[in-house]
Amino acid sequence: MGDPFHARLDGMTATRPPDEPLVGRFIRLTPFSEADVPALERALRRPEVFAGGFGGGPAGLPVDARAFDAFARATWSGGSAAMPWTVRLEGGPDGGTVVGATKLGDLDLPNESAHIGWTAYDPRVWGTAVNPEAKLLLLGLAFDHGFGRVKLQADARNDRSRAAIVKLGAQFEGIARRHKPRADGSWRDSAVYSVIVDDWPSVRAGLEQRLAARRGESVRLDVSPAG
Repeated sequence: MGDPFHARLDGMTATRPPDEPLVGRFIRLTPFSEADVPALERALRRPEVFAGGFGGGPAGLPVDARAFDAFARATWSGGSAAMPWTVRLEGGPDGGTVVGATKLGDLDLPNESAHIGWTAYDPRVWGTAVNPEAKLLLLGLAFDHGFGRVKLQADARNDRSRAAIVKLGAQFEGIARRHKPRADGSWRDSAVYSVIVDDWPSVRAGLEQRLAARRGESVRLDVSPAG
């Protein structure tokens, strides 16, 4: 008899996507570069960005540009199992402006799974088309390259991020207790969600519908988001 494990590996469909820009109607995702760090510092080194749990929570806020540079290089590092992205606005008067970063990480080709996380945005684009389009582009990239499951997670205490994940259409899987330490030394419980390939058609339709409602509008940094 053949080896069923290796037979499954031979039949796996997941492949690592190419490191190429992903362009939507509202944003452009470009492979993270160290040259992006100064712009990311201007967008993200703010107390409100770290308040909900990003970067280990409030105590993880880098104290200055040098500390942010080290933080950014560690957070959005690449490699064979990680694809970090810088988020830029596309079109409109603020087109090209860096407004955040994210990563498609924990790429596990044999198990056809990945994780979208390490995500932070300039507060001026919260509640806009930026996050739904980023998720549409990254989920599409994963499922188009044979992945079957994409995980998303947040600090269990971060109600804003958890609500945003649910709004995407991801399914709640449970709480990973004492999952990892926060920057202040306390232990974080993580709320874990996922989108699997069977969910993708409905999730994609929901995201496309949300973005279609904003058709003709570009994201502008001088306009408060609708929420």
